[in-house]
Amino acid sequence: MEKMKKEIHSFQSEAKQLLHLMIHSLYSNKEIFIREIISNASDAIDKLRFHFLSHPETNKSNIDFQICISVNKEKNTLIISDNGIGMNKNEVIENLGTIAKSGTKKFINELKNKTEEKSNLIGQFGVGFYSSFIVSKKVIVRTKSINCSEKEGVLWESDGKGKYTIQNIIKKETGTEIILFLNDSEKIFLEEWKINNIVKKYSDHIDIPVKINSFNEKEKIYCLKQINRAKAIWSLKKSEIKKEEYQNFYKYITNDTNNPLTWTHNTVEGTLEYTNLLYIPSKAPWDMWNRENKYGLKLYVKKVYIMDDVQQFLPNYLRFVRGIIDSYDMPLNVSREILQENKIVSGLRKTLTKRILSLLNQLLINNPEKYQKFWNEFGLVLKEGIAEDFQNKETIANLLRFTSISNNKSEQTVSLENYIKNTKKEQEKIYFLTADNYLSAKNSPHLEFFKKNNIDVLLLSDKIDEWMMNHLTEFKEKKFQSINKTDESLNKLIQEDNSNQKILEKNELLKKIKESLSDKIKDVKFTNKLTDTPAILVTDSSDMSTQMAKLFSAAGQNPSPIKYIFEINPNHVLIKHINNITEEKILKEWIHLLFEEALLVETGSLEDPANFIFRINKLLTQNIFST
Repeated sequence: MEKMKKEIHSFQSEAKQLLHLMIHSLYSNKEIFIREIISNASDAIDKLRFHFLSHPETNKSNIDFQICISVNKEKNTLIISDNGIGMNKNEVIENLGTIAKSGTKKFINELKNKTEEKSNLIGQFGVGFYSSFIVSKKVIVRTKSINCSEKEGVLWESDGKGKYTIQNIIKKETGTEIILFLNDSEKIFLEEWKINNIVKKYSDHIDIPVKINSFNEKEKIYCLKQINRAKAIWSLKKSEIKKEEYQNFYKYITNDTNNPLTWTHNTVEGTLEYTNLLYIPSKAPWDMWNRENKYGLKLYVKKVYIMDDVQQFLPNYLRFVRGIIDSYDMPLNVSREILQENKIVSGLRKTLTKRILSLLNQLLINNPEKYQKFWNEFGLVLKEGIAEDFQNKETIANLLRFTSISNNKSEQTVSLENYIKNTKKEQEKIYFLTADNYLSAKNSPHLEFFKKNNIDVLLLSDKIDEWMMNHLTEFKEKKFQSINKTDESLNKLIQEDNSNQKILEKNELLKKIKESLSDKIKDVKFTNKLTDTPAILVTDSSDMSTQMAKLFSAAGQNPSPIKYIFEINPNHVLIKHINNITEEKILKEWIHLLFEEALLVETGSLEDPANFIFRINKLLTQNIFST
């Protein structure tokens, strides 16, 4: 076969940016490049194993799967090879020249803006191969796919500066060989002791032997020597596994540089036989809210790797969990389609969900500080469980954390259990307020009565909160009550002062307000909930709340306009002032001004803010000339 001429390609623009960022020392710990390449090699071998399971006719020999490392100090090269599934030309271009991931631009911006944890971000994004350019002036990849003949091998070469070349070569063996031409300053990575330490640190528990071409001083020959344990960590007894080994295995399967917060390791025998090793990360991934982001557990069947990112084993609200499930009951040829309706999967899902919730509860009891770290990272996701998981709703509710009036800080640290313990004897309900953000909630006039009477109110300002509270109706037999809505139970707490109210009723102020705002409000009434504010808007108990209407609007739906109940503070100086106004036009201006003020506080916006400002200026001007 005639050797194909080299084709010159340019990296995809996003790949160029990543290479530039990485070459300029984004990895504070350069040795991670060995972990990344070994991880890719391990994946390639796992894929070939699965290929043989799916296409047994292609498995013509018993392959001794292994990852090999060799060094050449004279040429300053480090070579890492595997006998995995390999790549054809198109796969090489797709995998080594392009980053075909959604959210790539967002990811690059995250890298540019963050000064810390950049290596962690790169690992999570799954572009670890590019880390080889941190220590190399040139990288060559020689590979051949299981589906290609020996004449269809591919050679890829690049210096990481924007272009790469590609050409066909003859390669007999299936698999991939990566040749790193190290920078003169990185010769430490040619030392056998250094490579041994790195492999033991990061790759000891992958179930594929990692071997190094070591020089035998006694026999004066080179021979392959295994340097990792090569035994699946989850198959070992807990007593045989050190804490550091659990942590390193987590980093291996997740590409996370942080240690996990906690984990659970169980082997179950009975109706279902399986082993699970599940981790709670300490940091949320950068793309946790990307709908196209893959998540889920690694699936093994009888220690044979089947697939990544299996979502069926855990509900969506536990998508932050990482780890493996090794089933002894499922068939080796299981597919994602079969998993959708598999009874074994359904049983495992229920059990694993309870196990994770129990793990979080134990973390809460045994280490509240660690649990608070978990909540700060993943609390928003866990809140989804209130609506998604009716069976475990009470357990999830016990794990929820809130901020409140008494908490007096934006960090969510208040449990529902503690809230109930601190309620007043006459308090029938758990009171809460929803708002756009913490400051809006904290300064809401709806809180004036509660602050004055030392009654705590939960302050909910996450976008998901309003939706969540539609499903969380009670806790420990106490019902939840939004203070943005009308509620008769509040009357029992309010000591009414009706002296000013009676004066205003004589002048029929409520009637005048209702006539003036007839097309805008549902009703108008006096309230003793307010101290410093003249008026507020509330929704009827059966009507859609303000925050829910915002959620619908954000989703592209157009909810019907809310007709509010206008509540007037009879003791406020402004209300007393407008009660004495006899000129109808001026009275209407004041009524509309008070309504728009209350509407601005309640919704955060007005349809016609310019008219609102004009009305304020007009009334201020009248007041100046009248004095």
